[in-house]
This record gives sequence, C-alpha cells and structure tokens, in this order.
Amino acid sequence: MATSSLLTLLNPNLSTVPKMTVKPLAVLNNSNKMKVPYKLKNGQSRLFHKLPSGLNMEVIEQKCNYIDNPSEKPALVFVHGSYHAAWCWAEHWLPFFSSVGYDCYALSLLGQGESDGPVASVAGTLQTHAGDIADFIQEKFKLPPVLVGHSFGGLIIQYYIANIRNEKFSVLEMKKLFPDLAGAVLVCSVPPSGNSGLVWRYLFSKPIAAFKVTRSLAAKAFQTDLSLCKETFFTSTMEDHLVMRYQELMRESSRMPLFDLRKLNASLPVPSVPESSIEVLVIGARDDFIVDAEGLAETGRFYGVSPICVEGVAHDMMIDCLWDKGAKDILSWLSNNLRR
Repeated sequence: MATSSLLTLLNPNLSTVPKMTVKPLAVLNNSNKMKVPYKLKNGQSRLFHKLPSGLNMEVIEQKCNYIDNPSEKPALVFVHGSYHAAWCWAEHWLPFFSSVGYDCYALSLLGQGESDGPVASVAGTLQTHAGDIADFIQEKFKLPPVLVGHSFGGLIIQYYIANIRNEKFSVLEMKKLFPDLAGAVLVCSVPPSGNSGLVWRYLFSKPIAAFKVTRSLAAKAFQTDLSLCKETFFTSTMEDHLVMRYQELMRESSRMPLFDLRKLNASLPVPSVPESSIEVLVIGARDDFIVDAEGLAETGRFYGVSPICVEGVAHDMMIDCLWDKGAKDILSWLSNNLRR
C-alpha cells in the first residue's frame, strides 16, 4: 500500500481532495450546524467572530471574575483538534482557568462545532486555519494572548509560531498577519513533521493498535463503537455515560475534514524557529493512544524544551476523568514562565 494511502487511513478528519486556493464565501445554511448543541455553563457566552471571508467562527468565552481588581494575566485562546470543537475546552478547562484569573476563549475552526462551513470539501489548510486564529487575535486583544492547542490544533499553532518571524515580510506586516503571542501550550500535539512518523511506528511496532486507530478514526468507528471511542480518546476508568456524551458531541462537531492530506504533508515539517522568544510548553498524556511518546519527544526537541507527560490521562486530557492534572501542570507553567 502506498504511503499516502496509509497516511489517509491513519490521519483523522483528513481528505485528499484539492486544496482551497481562496477563502470561501459564507455559508448561511443553519441546518449544517450541530444537531446536538453544547449547553454552556454558568459564566460562558457563545459569540461569533466574523472573518474577512464573511464566515462566522464560533467562540465560547468565559472571563475571569476579577471585576474590582482586573487580572494582569494574558488571555488564553484554545484551539481544538479533529472531531472536536470549542465545547471540549468549555467543559472543564475554561471554568478552571477563568476561576484563577485568566480570560478564556475557545474557538471552533471552520466547518466544526457551530462555526460556518466553507463552500468546499475541506475546512482549510494550516495557513487558513492559522490565519483565522490570527484575525481573531488581531481584532480581540490589545496584549498578546497564550495559544493552547490540542492534537491537530497544536500543529496549527506551530505553524502560527513559525510565521510570526517570517523573513519574507517586514516586522510590521507580520505583526498584522500573525500578532505576537505571550506563549503557547501544545497539548498532545501532532509533532512538527506531522503524524507520518506515528503511522509508520504503529504499523511496524503496534500492528493491532494501527488497525484500531485506522478503524476508529479513518473509518469513524469511534462514532458508534463505545469501547473503541473510550480506547481512542480516554482512559479505561472513564465512565461510560460520559464517553457516550462526548461521543455524541464529537460525532456532531465535524462536518468536513480539517485538511487536504496531500497538501498538508507537502507543507511539513513546520519551519524551525531558532530565534523565537515565545515560551512554549509541550505537554502530553501517558495513556495517549494517538500521539506516542516519541511524537511527544519530537515536539519537545523541536522547541528545545523538556515535555511534560501527565500520568493517568489519555489523548483527550481536557475532558478525561482526571482532567485537572494537566490543567494544574499548565497553570504552574503559566505562573512560573509568563509575566506581564
């Protein structure tokens, strides 16, 4: 089987259709939105950021409660991965981080969650997704925020970081295209080279796992198979009723693939950023069924940092049963490394 076929099988939420060359016009068909909407928690609001293309991007907002003494901490902007949307952050991490002084914003990438979908077969590219995030940051914040990305959302953030100091543009141009960040947190992120390395390691060292990943993600069996959904995203101790709830939300979250696989691979690896002054935290999960230990280590080496591997959680550490373990590690890093 060709490499591209193997990658197609084991890459979640990807397609081999041609890449978009322009940003699409807005789609106003509400019937394409999630049929099982996520119910917001106390203190949360659902907003829609209008992009230059005319498309509306869902934003779930939860600000800190420091009314009399405004927080000096940077805002946190959360970016999900495949088969997810803004709701995956709103469940636990938005309430947690807002309670300790951080204004929080969770985005749904185009074609995901309650965001508009483009007139195309794929939602976008690394460039267009990063550009949409940059547009939101440019319009929303006066001070640089922290980007927090999960899985493929982490890869998009890596592309964003690489373009902050792109030598093709002047400093002024880049600040407008890709505004500065106070920091970045990569959560169970796809490594800079993409997940081709993960694919081959699974094929040769864990063939049973490779088959399960293929069936779960490429064939979308996680949407209907409860035990496979749990094995793919959660630890074995996760309660079935919670897995069923998130399974339904994941099934409704993604209306189209995030990327064109061939174009994605052609754009990788992410360019190195040797002179970047951005603080980066690389954090993964010991029981991650998708991003293995070598994938986590690769991302750490790329940024010259020692990754944190959280015990007792799986790929979806932000909604796993011990979701607070990773949140506390990130909070410690924020407190120790980022100061206004």
